[in-house]
Amino acid sequence: MGARPDGDGLFVVVNGACKDGDFAFIDDELAGQVKIERLEDRALLALQGPDAATALAAHAPDIAGMVFMECRSMTAFGQDAIISRSGYTGEDGFEISVPAEAARSVWDSLLADSRVKPVGLGARDSLRLEAGLPLYGHDIDGTTSPVEAALTFAVARKRRDAGDFPGAARITRELAEGPSRLRVGLRILEGAPAREGADIADGNGAVIGRVTSGGFAPSLGCAIAMGYVPPAHAAVGTRLNVLVRGRAGAAEVVAMPFVPHRYVRKP
Repeated sequence: MGARPDGDGLFVVVNGACKDGDFAFIDDELAGQVKIERLEDRALLALQGPDAATALAAHAPDIAGMVFMECRSMTAFGQDAIISRSGYTGEDGFEISVPAEAARSVWDSLLADSRVKPVGLGARDSLRLEAGLPLYGHDIDGTTSPVEAALTFAVARKRRDAGDFPGAARITRELAEGPSRLRVGLRILEGAPAREGADIADGNGAVIGRVTSGGFAPSLGCAIAMGYVPPAHAAVGTRLNVLVRGRAGAAEVVAMPFVPHRYVRKP
């Protein structure tokens, strides 16, 4: 999210799977106060990794000094661009919005740099999991509260006190009393990687939760997963089991992110 190029209003990038509902909600809640203009003629490219800033600076020198989650309108690649220093990988990186007809030329310009390589969703998702970032439709959905998903940073203290936001009754109660489940990180100690849908069991074999994301972590050289368990089993160091194809594999609750974030923040 950031200022529009003309300075009038906000530029919002919504989750693709949720965009219709998001736009409808904004329109309903702020009817008569805002006008939603869908920019269907723009493309979004993501450049992520330790060399992202230097690779992009050759085409967009105005990114100098930007920090994590900062968004600017600028000329880049000879285009009117909106660039944010953000991304869903845990790495330093940028999301680049340009006119759709310019997307191929921007892509080709970036790939002309030997440091830049195209990657698929599998690579992106392994980074996302290592960074402990939940994926909508898997780790969170319309029934998940930010308390149980360990996302309470998104609800400012002022809003918590006012209780004037959607879901306030449930969220306020869970903040005070605790939720019935918590999202945790798991390091798989033995057995095959646990994928989404695998059951999580306690030391006695009783199923207490479910894996929502899982796979091999290249940065760690081991399998990791995220899932939900009751608070009594959520403490770091708790030994659990994941059930993969009927076999129990030992796992341990670990702190997230699994791999430290590399965002560039203000000093």
